[in-house]
Amino acid sequence: MIKEVTGDILLTKAQAIAHGVAPNDHFSSGLALSLRELYPAMHQDFRHFCHSNSPKVGTSWLWGSADGKRIINLFTQEPAPNHSHAHPGKATVANVNHALRDLCHVVEKEKIKSLALPKLATGVGGLDWDDVKPLIARHLSDLGIPIFIYTTFHKGLQANEELV
Repeated sequence: MIKEVTGDILLTKAQAIAHGVAPNDHFSSGLALSLRELYPAMHQDFRHFCHSNSPKVGTSWLWGSADGKRIINLFTQEPAPNHSHAHPGKATVANVNHALRDLCHVVEKEKIKSLALPKLATGVGGLDWDDVKPLIARHLSDLGIPIFIYTTFHKGLQANEELV
């Protein structure tokens, strides 16, 4: 039940948003920055999690807001060198593949009922959508929940998330 939509992912009615990040990411651009601005506590908790756990690329970290929204941070990108303030490394198809596998476990374990995600790892991550899209279909299509892929961003526009 995957549907491509146009709009602002921050306005999704989906229970969870998944997006790609790097370990120790500073959330300084793209969707990560928008999430940091909307949920400053998430970024603080993310920083604490990274410093305490040294997350591995290809895994994920789940955060829940007070209003019930779940944010699933997929570690698709390599970390910045020496945990510096430099830009994180690029994503790889292998990292996305592993992170999507981990995402499936999170969705099932947490009983997530709907999911929204951007064109994963194609912005700052640097991957080609033609390489990522089939991975999403392969890993997520059997979850049996509505999944909305925000392929085109339009700030302030609520996407049509109705399933036909």
